Amino acid sequence: MNKYTPNEIEKKWQDYWDEHETFKAENDSDKEKFYALVEFPYPSGQGLHVGHPRPYTALDIVSRMKRMQGLNVLYPMGWDAFGLPTENYAIKNKIHPAIVTKNNIEHFKKQLKSIGFSFDWSREINTTDPEYYKWTQWIFLQLFKHGLAYKKEMPINWCPSCKVGLSNEEVVGGNCERCGEEVVRRVKSQWMLKITEYADRLIEDLDDLDFIDRVVTQQKNWIGKSEGASIFFSLKDHKEKLEVFTTRPDTIYGATYMVISPEHPLIQKYKDEIENYDELNSYKEEVEKKSDFERTELSKEKTGVEIKGLKAINPLTEKEIPIWISDYVLMSYGTGAIMAVPAHDDRDYEFAKKFNLDIVPVIEGSNVSESANTDTSTGKMINSGILDGLEVKKAISTMIDYLVEHNLGEKKINYKLRDWVFSRQRYWGEPIPIVHCEECGYVPLSEEDLPLLLPEVENYEPTDSGESPLSKMTDWVNTTCPKCGKPAKRETDTMPQWAGSSWYFLRYTDPHNNEALASKDALDYWMPVDWYNGGMEHTTLHLLYSRFWHKFLYDIGVVNTKEPYQKRTSHGMILGGNNEKMSKSRGNVVNPDDIVRDYGADTLRCYEMFIGDFEKPVPWSENGVKGCRRFLERVWNLQEIVVDGDKYSEDLLSEIHKSIKKVTNDYENLKSNTAIAQLMSLSNEFSDKGKITKEDFRAFLILLNPVAPHITEELWQVCDLGGVLNEMSWPEYNEELTIDNKIEIPVQFNGKVRFTIEINRDSLQDEVIKIAESNELFEKNVDGKNVVKKIYIPNKILNIVVK
Repeated sequence: MNKYTPNEIEKKWQDYWDEHETFKAENDSDKEKFYALVEFPYPSGQGLHVGHPRPYTALDIVSRMKRMQGLNVLYPMGWDAFGLPTENYAIKNKIHPAIVTKNNIEHFKKQLKSIGFSFDWSREINTTDPEYYKWTQWIFLQLFKHGLAYKKEMPINWCPSCKVGLSNEEVVGGNCERCGEEVVRRVKSQWMLKITEYADRLIEDLDDLDFIDRVVTQQKNWIGKSEGASIFFSLKDHKEKLEVFTTRPDTIYGATYMVISPEHPLIQKYKDEIENYDELNSYKEEVEKKSDFERTELSKEKTGVEIKGLKAINPLTEKEIPIWISDYVLMSYGTGAIMAVPAHDDRDYEFAKKFNLDIVPVIEGSNVSESANTDTSTGKMINSGILDGLEVKKAISTMIDYLVEHNLGEKKINYKLRDWVFSRQRYWGEPIPIVHCEECGYVPLSEEDLPLLLPEVENYEPTDSGESPLSKMTDWVNTTCPKCGKPAKRETDTMPQWAGSSWYFLRYTDPHNNEALASKDALDYWMPVDWYNGGMEHTTLHLLYSRFWHKFLYDIGVVNTKEPYQKRTSHGMILGGNNEKMSKSRGNVVNPDDIVRDYGADTLRCYEMFIGDFEKPVPWSENGVKGCRRFLERVWNLQEIVVDGDKYSEDLLSEIHKSIKKVTNDYENLKSNTAIAQLMSLSNEFSDKGKITKEDFRAFLILLNPVAPHITEELWQVCDLGGVLNEMSWPEYNEELTIDNKIEIPVQFNGKVRFTIEINRDSLQDEVIKIAESNELFEKNVDGKNVVKKIYIPNKILNIVVK
């Protein structure tokens, strides 16, 4: 027997799979399809880290099993290659981003191949390929033509380090999601996408999908649908009305002041009547330096300025109430104005206490100053005029009806979701195929002129004012209007990285099509994606964006399904050995190349699947890696005890059938850790027996193959088990043979369990009683009393009644 040499074995089989196109999916197949998808990576200069293989291996296992179960499996891979890191590297090192991208992709691809993933490399895509982004631009044009893409002057989140505008989803804890720099606010003209038009459908259609609960919850919370009422507060001595949205119109009698955003147009409109306009303006300038996160952070100290010279009228109490400006109210949410009910809202209460404003409780026993109970969802109304004595739920509907009837407001639905800030003032992204004409406004390029190629520039550095490097290229910028033929200028903003990833799963179905983003036949066959796994950090970014794009493409008849993904799962992060997130600064990064070199790809795959619950974060353990390598060496040595035989060994029959059932179900449910544990147990049974048939070994190798494909293919060949393993059928199990004949049942005395006994399944009552009576604890529990009854529930319990 030769020594186990994974490096030689793994290269051999990787070359074989490439040569034979083993994992190539067919579009014109009569087989049932299975489309498995993992989020395609951003090809950074650092290459893969050990976190990447975890989700890739999990769905690789499912894909390999499904192929052997007779399905036509599409498991593709590509590159999400536009974006800031490559551009920043290019700026620093004076290398064109395209060259950086090409080098990074070559490195990533080599790493992925070394781990033995069963990707269909014939469908490889790259978002920076003009033949790919031609269709990204085409989709944008359709959005524009249908009124879902528009230009707007607006305050945006600005990263001073990346010199780029960010969507709300790209700001984490007040900092740039990419570089960690603190985000500030700037007003810029931006391209926007009307994702809000799809808010209801993005929520409602989640009910038809097999998404894990935490993904569903995050998406619903981010969209933030809330039902309530708009209420109109009159300005004293003016016809002007301030509109506020609230989910709790029942608390209006407790509204003792109003707060509006520092950017609210009311301030400019009544500038001449406001006595402290300069003070308000100074406050506004300070606020504009803050991100939305900083402004709405509940724990910070409350700040604000009263507007002197303007008062509002509470429409129910008809009392004058002061109007304040404060940073915690945003123009981008609701109407930019709120009614403050300090007795029943923590933030309003803190503000009122600081500025000595009135606090009027209107729900019995739930004043926030009374720490014993601050729940406002139940209770009776007090100090509330027409609502007094009503329970909260009834009071809400009563007040909405009253407001509508008296023209003081209207029933309304509001959303936290904002339209998607789509343009970026950077170079390395898809050019936006729009020109601006003084005569015609914003005009789309003709679809025949796509792709609009990204031109070469000498300097990729954006200006401090935030203009794109493309803006300096006058020869490229200056063009003619596609509509009237007069001089016009190209759009110099580029698309965000999220553009290419919002539809890439469609291109995989037909990646070389020059006439459409994919053929109708390919889309009809492959869509929707059957199983998509990705990071939780993309739940309110890529996952939401791509669902929006797909729904739009469904509406215009391009795709055949209203949702892109039927099933969504997510994986836990692999941490460093010190239980901290892996990073260079912490010195705890593990390079998968090192593991493959020192232990083999099968060991890496086995360890990453055996490490723990797939959905939970787990620390890396070098000892765990060594343990998986030892397991594979024991598997390698099993060839020594294989003898001829085309049937399962009689004494292993039950254990093999139980293993087939458990491993199949575990793979299907991303529980590879327990599947591997079962296979370890079965291999031990083989070793203990000292002799196994070829059929025993065939079943074992097929079950292990999705986790460790190289060693199992090699052992299949070495042991001359017939053909090549990957062409075999997945083994089936007999349910009867998975049921243990020996079972354990409890023995009760007067209803209390005193001991257990082992019996043969379906034993007769007399035999069960005989076994129980032979137990030394039986007489002890009878304790000289009379046994008056013996009750046996088959295979469940034996109850002895004594007196």
